[in-house]
Amino acid sequence: MKQYQNPINRYVSRYGQYAISMIVIILSLCLHSTNVFAAGLMQPANSSLPALKIREHHVTVDIENGYTTTSIEQVFYNPNNSDLEAIYSFPVPDAAAVGEFIYWIGEQPVIGEVLPKQQARTIYETEKDAGRNTALIEKDAYKTFDMHVYPVKAGQNVKVRLVYIQKSHIESGIGRYLYPLEDGGTDEEKLSFWTRNESVEEKFSFNLRFRSSYPIDALHLPKHPSATITQINEDEWTVSLVNNKEHAESQTANVIQLNQDIAVYWRHKEGLPGSLDMVAYKQPDNNRGTVMMTFTPGADLGAINEGKDWVFVLDISGSMSGKYATLIEGISQGLKKLRTQDRFKVVLFNDNAINLSNGFQHVNPESINAILKALENYDIGGSTNLYAGLQEGLQLTDADRPAGVILVTDGVANVGITEKKSFLELLKKQDVRLFTFIMGNSANRPLLKEMATISKGFAMSISNADDIVGQLLLATSKLTHQAFRDISLDINGIKVKDITPQDINSLYQGEQLTVFGHYWGSGNAKVTLTAMVGNQKKTYQTVVNFPKEDIRNPEIERLWAFGAIENLKLKSDYLGEDKDIEQAITDIATEFGLVTDYTSMLVVEESVFQAMNIDRQNKRRVETEHTARAARKNTKTQNNQADIEQPMFNSPRPTTGSGGGGAFNPLYLFGLLTLLIFGKSIQFKKARMQLASANHK
Repeated sequence: MKQYQNPINRYVSRYGQYAISMIVIILSLCLHSTNVFAAGLMQPANSSLPALKIREHHVTVDIENGYTTTSIEQVFYNPNNSDLEAIYSFPVPDAAAVGEFIYWIGEQPVIGEVLPKQQARTIYETEKDAGRNTALIEKDAYKTFDMHVYPVKAGQNVKVRLVYIQKSHIESGIGRYLYPLEDGGTDEEKLSFWTRNESVEEKFSFNLRFRSSYPIDALHLPKHPSATITQINEDEWTVSLVNNKEHAESQTANVIQLNQDIAVYWRHKEGLPGSLDMVAYKQPDNNRGTVMMTFTPGADLGAINEGKDWVFVLDISGSMSGKYATLIEGISQGLKKLRTQDRFKVVLFNDNAINLSNGFQHVNPESINAILKALENYDIGGSTNLYAGLQEGLQLTDADRPAGVILVTDGVANVGITEKKSFLELLKKQDVRLFTFIMGNSANRPLLKEMATISKGFAMSISNADDIVGQLLLATSKLTHQAFRDISLDINGIKVKDITPQDINSLYQGEQLTVFGHYWGSGNAKVTLTAMVGNQKKTYQTVVNFPKEDIRNPEIERLWAFGAIENLKLKSDYLGEDKDIEQAITDIATEFGLVTDYTSMLVVEESVFQAMNIDRQNKRRVETEHTARAARKNTKTQNNQADIEQPMFNSPRPTTGSGGGGAFNPLYLFGLLTLLIFGKSIQFKKARMQLASANHK
C-alpha cells in the first residue's frame, strides 16, 4: 500500500535551509545521546524479591473527530511467595486528560472515582493496611502518573485499564500521535530508588484506528517499520503492532520492551481548504452544551526577509554530559548557515551564566571560528541555573531588530531562581521570541510551553521515535513566515461562555487553533476571528449551527475541563499559591473526573464506595463514554466541517514545503541528519565528507 514519504525533494527557501540548521542544533543535542529509561513496573531497589512481571500490555487508540482516546490494559504477575504492592510509573502524555481507571477485583472491573489528593491517598493506605483490594493513580507534577495497585497476590495476576483523551495534533497537513514509553531520566532521586522491569513477558499489542472525513495520503511509523498499516476505506485506516509467545514460536519476533515511544504520522492530501470544524455535545435534557472548535487557516502568512538577531542559550550542566562534542558540531553547522545580515550571540549556563560571545557578533568566518574555538575550551558539569542563562541571553537586545532565542535544555532548573512566575515575568519584559524543543517525556513541559507562549514563540515536543526529517520541515515554516498575533474570537447569536484557552497569543504557519467552551440554547451564530499579521488586522467570518442535541462525543466535556484547569494553573503561576484557585481546580477535576496535581483516582470495592457515601459520578461518565464509542464504531465517519456553506478561509491550508522559493538539496539535509544520529563515530566522519561534497556541488 502507499506509504508516507519524507518530502525532502520539495522546495523550501534558502532561509529555510538556514532555519533547519538552527533546529538541528537543538535536536543534535538531545535525540541521540540522551540517557533513556523505560516506563515500567517498579519495586523498591532494596527488596531481595524478584521484580513483578508485566505479562500483557495492550494499547488501543481511536483517532477521530479532532481528538484521540488511548486505552492501556495491563496484566501484572507476582512470581513471589508473598503479596506485594505494584507501582507502575509512566510519562505524562502531552495535554492528556486522564479520566478512566479500572481495576479488576476478582473477575469484576471496578471504575475509579476522582477525589481530592490527600483524601484519596488516605483511603488507599487504610484499605491497603486492612489487606483489602485497592488502587490509586496520582500525578507527580509534570513528570509521571504513578499507578499503585494492592495486592498483587503471590503467584497470581492483576489486571488494570487506564484511558486518557487528547486533542489531535495536526500541523501543515501532517498529523502526529505519540504513545510515550521513554522516561526522560530527569528525576535522579526516583531512579536511584527504584528498579524497573520493562519487558512484556507474554503479549503486547498496539492497535490504532484512524478515521478522517478529510482525505489522507498515508500513515507512517518511523521507528516501527514492522507495523501493519491497512486502509479499510477512503476515510478509515488501522495500525497494528503485535507480539506474543505464539507469534515468537512461529516467526522471528523482537522481544517487546517498554522503552521506546511509538510515533504515528498521517498526511492529509494537498490542496485542502482552510476550515472551521466543530464538535458539540449536548444531552436532550440539558440546556448547556459543550463545543470544540478547530480553526485551520489558509496559507495567508507572508515570508520574513529582514535580518534577525539570534541568541543561543545552551545548557552545559552535568545532565549534558556526553553531548558536548555534538553541541559544538551542531553550533558549527548552524552558525555557518546564518545570513550576512544576521547577528548572533552565544550564552552558556550551568551554576552560572557565561556570555561566551561578549554580546552580538556580525556573521563572518572570523567571528564564527572564534566562538567555536571558545566553545572547545569549556567542560560540562555543574547544576542547571536556567534563569541565569535566560537573563544573560536577553541582555542587549536591539528593539529595532527582530530577535529569537533558541533554548537548549530539558527545563529542569534546580539552582538559582526556579519559580515559574519569575521566568514568565522575565520574558514578558522583552520583545523576543523563544523557540524551544521539548526533549524527552520528563522535560518540564509546563514551564517551557508557558515561556514560549508568553514570548509569542513556540515549543515543539520531540521524541526519539519521531520522524526527524518531518519535524525539521514542519518547524522551518514557523521561522520563515509571519504569524497571527493578538488573536480574538467573537461568537454572536448564541450564548457562549467559559472559552478555553482564555488568551490566544499567536498562531504560526500551518498551526491549528482549537478552543473549547459552553453554549446555551441552539441555532445559528456568527463566528469572527481577528488577528494582527505584522501591522495589518485580518478578519475571518462564517456562520455555524449549534445543535439542540448531540450525544456522539461526550469526551469533549473532559477536554473542556482540562483546558479550564490549565487556565487556572496559569493564573496560579502569576499569583502564587492560592487556595481559591486550588479549590476551583479540585471542583472541576472531581466533577469531570480528571487526575491533576490536586486530585487522584481511587479504586476500592463497591461496598466501600457505598459505605463512604462516595458519589459514583465518574462511573456514570465512563459508562456514557463507552456507549458513545460503541455507537460511533457502527456509524459512518462524521464530517465536522462547520463552514461548508460560508467558508471562513479563502486559501488552501499550508502543507510541508509550501511557500518556498529555492531548490533544496536533500543531500545536505541527509548529511545533517547523519550527524544527528551517529555523533562522533565513524559514520560521523562519513557524514562530514558527504556534507562537504553536497556543499561543493
